[in-house]
Amino acid sequence: MSIKHAALSGALLGVLLVSGSALAQTRPDLGKREFDTNCAMCHGLDGQGSGVMSTYLNRQPTNLTTLAKASGGIRPMARMYEVIDGARDVPAHGTREMPAWGNDYRIQAAQYYWDAPYDPEVVVRARILALLEYINRLQVK
Repeated sequence: MSIKHAALSGALLGVLLVSGSALAQTRPDLGKREFDTNCAMCHGLDGQGSGVMSTYLNRQPTNLTTLAKASGGIRPMARMYEVIDGARDVPAHGTREMPAWGNDYRIQAAQYYWDAPYDPEVVVRARILALLEYINRLQVK
């Protein structure tokens, strides 16, 4: 291999390594995206229940950062899943005319995958689990 080819190969390898690390650093945070899109208006960007819409609700939104602390250090994941999906009513959310996120996710999936086979329950589950993982990261120690 000539010096010119070796230099070119080294430069190409350097570009690929830098590109690869840049891609790894810009990986989307799906749970945060779900939270910012669907929860922050009421629960606040910090999850403490002080979102811009909180004053318009019947009850103050739950402080999501203290869920584990309030449950003796155990996060109530099944209950949280049901609340997000819409299987459990939440008085602060008002009537179920407000979208239950599970139903909203099903509708969005149907619109997105209209011409491709998909399992709507897998889409809903993935989005809710990503959101739960993000809420887990918000917990105070």
